[in-house]
Amino acid sequence: MVNTMNTGVYPEEWATALQERLNKPTNWKEACQVIYSNTKIFNFPYMATEFSTQTGTRGSSYSFSDFTLTNDTVDIATIELEPVFIDRADLAQCTLNTVVDIATRQGDHMSEEIEAGWLADHGSWTNFDAGTLATGTASTVAITVSANNIDDIIRKVKTKIGEANGQSLADRDGIFIVWRYKDLEELEKFAQANGFTLADKALKNGIKTGYHFMGVDHYVSNSHTDNHLCGGVKKVCQIGILKSTWGKVTQTVDPNMQSGVGVVSRADYGLNVKAAHGAIVFDIICNA
Repeated sequence: MVNTMNTGVYPEEWATALQERLNKPTNWKEACQVIYSNTKIFNFPYMATEFSTQTGTRGSSYSFSDFTLTNDTVDIATIELEPVFIDRADLAQCTLNTVVDIATRQGDHMSEEIEAGWLADHGSWTNFDAGTLATGTASTVAITVSANNIDDIIRKVKTKIGEANGQSLADRDGIFIVWRYKDLEELEKFAQANGFTLADKALKNGIKTGYHFMGVDHYVSNSHTDNHLCGGVKKVCQIGILKSTWGKVTQTVDPNMQSGVGVVSRADYGLNVKAAHGAIVFDIICNA
């Protein structure tokens, strides 16, 4: 007997929206001072002088101290463009591929690009490595992050901030570290071994992705430059955003003589580390 198989026509069902994009976590708005401005160069003059205290006797004369003003700048000069073309027929026939959907995805990706740009600026930060943990002096020897030393890293970050006279800024603005996910796993191992209820702490302290304990906000990112983490006092790293292009979407009709619509998102930004406070934000050098 020969087996036969019926051939049928099966109904299909399509999702009513594009598959949700897997967004990378971003932390630059929480950890950095963000300046929205239409000015290309934003100036931050500061007094780069430590006054001298004088002693004397009653009735004696005194001398005046001089002071120096130094200008620190954020130059909004980096351009990120994301142009996407939609054929006019596709725009009419494909209800899943709308201008709004594309613009939303462009916005998410732009934020990720700024995160990656900020974390790639580690050359502007103070080195923090295995030598820092051992002796307090950086040695360019990478740290292998584990549950056995992650608490040492946190404590030493706080110590180096205090030794650099950054405690008042830390008290005002807070301290942060941006880990990789595998580092955050080690952080959880350490915390759980020591009796912390991390879910409760994260909920109570309002950290969207990460935890707050040991006096530090612990974030996580997938956008690190290899072998480099970031930590220190918040608002020391500065990001200037051009206000007129940020979050704006431009539509161009028939770009390059193509029948359709061009959807263009753009971000103009600049990075800076406050010159007077560079010693309190750290390039935490780590092994892969």
